[in-house]
Amino acid sequence: MRTSAGLDERRKRLLYHAWHRGMREMDYVLGVFANDTIESLSNDELDAFEDIMRVPDPDMYKWLSGTTETPANWDTPLVRRIRAFHLEDRDAK
Repeated sequence: MRTSAGLDERRKRLLYHAWHRGMREMDYVLGVFANDTIESLSNDELDAFEDIMRVPDPDMYKWLSGTTETPANWDTPLVRRIRAFHLEDRDAK
């Protein structure tokens, strides 16, 4: 797991929140993504990540796992990037 050392306060907060969502599956999905990308996310992407943090875990999990279609208002480049990040990881194994 990545530490928050060297990150600004906003990134530290988002990294922590990504790993402490409440639903273990979403902790993993968003936490692993944040570990890998939090340092390089642009300000716009950080805004989008903060928005994603407000989505209830069960809904987000269904969208990212492909169980249900992502609503148009949440079908954003960052949501697609998170989904692709995990699909590529699964395909590599």
